[in-house]
Amino acid sequence: MTVSINNDRNLIEGLLQQSQRAQQQLLSNYGSYVFAQVARLIPSQADAEEVYQDVFVRVFSHISMFDPQRSSLKTWISRIAYNESISFLRQRSLPVVSFDDHESEACAISEQEVDETFGRPNADTVQLIRSALRHLAPDERAIITMFYYEEMSIKDIAFVTESLPTTVASRLSRIRKKLCRIIKMLQS
Repeated sequence: MTVSINNDRNLIEGLLQQSQRAQQQLLSNYGSYVFAQVARLIPSQADAEEVYQDVFVRVFSHISMFDPQRSSLKTWISRIAYNESISFLRQRSLPVVSFDDHESEACAISEQEVDETFGRPNADTVQLIRSALRHLAPDERAIITMFYYEEMSIKDIAFVTESLPTTVASRLSRIRKKLCRIIKMLQS
């Protein structure tokens, strides 16, 4: 999906005027992207659909707050999808298996080991990663999915999560190590 900046400008103008055609175009342009983002964080299909609808209700009602100087429309919508998903998960208090980020020296994982795990994905590794993702906290899972599945830049992830790029880079490194520990546990 490639949407030009001019198309986004026209779309935003239509959304500001509450044009039904513009709303349908927005859903057509970004609907599947947003649903995929939400569904990677929300385990239940029915709940993901509910959050997806909430995202677009919020987009339509807050379009006047969009600032093209701060982000692209896609990134702004991603921020709303992220916030709605995390809020939903916090309200539901879904259980998450905790793996301490401050592991002992005996369990330390090097960046090289992380790169080897993620650098040569095969069917088994991809399945292990998917299983391991379920053990991450929602905000950690969101960062991993934005970086790997959605191929968002660190800068865009920082905007979506309302963090600094250096903070996102640091968290991404820790989360990758945590995923490696979870994968090793799942393999044993």
